[in-house]
This record gives sequence, C-alpha cells and structure tokens, in this order.
Amino acid sequence: MDDALERFTFDVEERHWWYRGRRAVLDAVLDGLDPLPTAGGAGEARILDAGCGSGRNMALLARRGAVSGIELASQSLEVAQARGLGPVLPGSLDDPLPFGDDSFDLAVALDVLEHVADDGAALRELARVVAPGGRLLVTVPQYGWLWGEHDVLAHHHRRYTRRTLLGRAADAGLQPERVTAFNAILLAPIALARLVQRARRRAQPASDLARTPHGAVNAALERLLRAEAALLRRGRDLPAGVSLLAVLRRERDAD
Repeated sequence: MDDALERFTFDVEERHWWYRGRRAVLDAVLDGLDPLPTAGGAGEARILDAGCGSGRNMALLARRGAVSGIELASQSLEVAQARGLGPVLPGSLDDPLPFGDDSFDLAVALDVLEHVADDGAALRELARVVAPGGRLLVTVPQYGWLWGEHDVLAHHHRRYTRRTLLGRAADAGLQPERVTAFNAILLAPIALARLVQRARRRAQPASDLARTPHGAVNAALERLLRAEAALLRRGRDLPAGVSLLAVLRRERDAD
C-alpha cells in the first residue's frame, strides 16, 4: 500500500463510511457463525486477523475469542501492537505464517488477498493454520472491470470474481459455506466514477478513500452499508456488489 494512503487510513478508519460499514457487514456475518467452534469443544475460540493493519478490526474480533494478528507494514504493526488486544506479529501472506498447523478456529483476511502476488499460496497457508472444520472469512474487491486509481495506489494485483476466488479456495482445500457480495447499492455510481476516471486520465491517481465525505453524506453512505448488513444478518445474500465476502470451511482430515 502507498505510504501516504496507509497513514491516511489511521486517521479516518474510525469515522469513514466505508470502514464503519464494512465492520457492520463483518459483524452481521460473524453473528451467523456463532458460537464459533473451538478445538476440543472447550475454551475461547482462537482467531487470526491476517493482515490486520492498525488492528481496528481486532477490537471487533476480540469480543468473540482470543485474537492474534499479523501485519507487514511497520507503521500499522506498531499501531496494532499498541492497542493491546492480543499478540500482533510481523508477517505477510507472501511468506509462511509464524504459527503452527491447526492454530486457529477462525481466520479473517479483510481486503488482503488482492495485495498478495500468489494468492493461491496465501490461501493454502491460511488453510494450514486453520484447524480442520474451522473457517476462513475473506473480503476482496470484485470485478476486474472496476479497476481504478485506488487499486493502483493500494498496490492491488487483481480484483476478483466469485469463480476465481472459489477456484483458488478449492485448490487450498477450502469449501464455501457462504458467499455474498456487498456494497451493492453503490455499484452503479462507483462504476460510473471509474468510467469518468478513465476518461480523465489524471497523471496523479487518487484513492477512493482520499477524503471523508461531509458529515451528512458520510452518514448516509454508512446507512446504505448498514442496510445491507441487516439483510445479511437475516441470511439474505447479495448477488452483485463492489466487494465480495466468502466464508470458507477447511475440510476435515479423512480418518
């Protein structure tokens, strides 16, 4: 991720509609998984936030079990460690994770896989550290035709379709339990904005998160994502959207 964009996220992730809305979506989907299974059926669920950034999502995850994180960027790593929510280790999905086999009941990778050159290897490594029968929850940007300036600044390698994500997951021994789009209501205006970006061909690309909208606009956009989260909480999945969320279960080892 661009250094300036990383620093910017520290300032806005508490109030920006996208971060607040995504947390609402994550919370709604995780509620559908409760109670999380634990090794041996006892104790706290063991949770990994892979690519945890500043650790803001670890606060949400810590309500559901004992949470650990890994993060590559040094600035984000320091911020996450300072939160004191659980151990946060330096690490990247480009490399072997610093955990043993079957270490977690749940792992999440929130808008991380698109940053990884070999996402298939990353999914295999995540499957390795998730216990048999455990789950991996991932969110990724959807649709290659939505590629834009933000993808460039964020150092994305790709955007996904359901087919490509689930194909990579199957190769890693992960089976889909739930798959849904989100940020569906804003798909059309965001697609239009991408077309405008391409027509303008600016020399200096700008991130979608370059600024927090005016308070009333920011609140209205957050309400749209929260409305989608309410549908997801009721078990409704969305067929199309700017982002894709998948809950993947690691297959149990054959006896």
